Amino acid sequence: QVQLVESGGGLVQAGGSLRLSCAVSESTFSIPMMGWYRQAPGKQRELVATITNGGWRDYAESVKGRFTISTDNAKNTVSLQMNSLKPEDTGVYYCGAKRLSVDYWGQGTQVTVSS
Repeated sequence: QVQLVESGGGLVQAGGSLRLSCAVSESTFSIPMMGWYRQAPGKQRELVATITNGGWRDYAESVKGRFTISTDNAKNTVSLQMNSLKPEDTGVYYCGAKRLSVDYWGQGTQVTVSS
């Protein structure tokens, strides 16, 4: 059972930056894919960014050039650096992990971007 704990959310003005962190209960090397997802009020959860244990990154079109996903294998953390934030980036951000067709989720952290 992989356990994930997010931190770093908050309230920021448009154009500002936030860094989200996800503490992982196991070595990030052992998890083929990890990612960040978000859910805005009244909308479905959507993919924001993913990273494989080989270092391959992928991003939603809406965040390319603004967000960066990274892992720290020594600390077993996955981070999301968010720059040039927009009001439409508001939502609950979830850290996710996928291994052997099983999805694991954190409890989520709220990000609110004011205009």
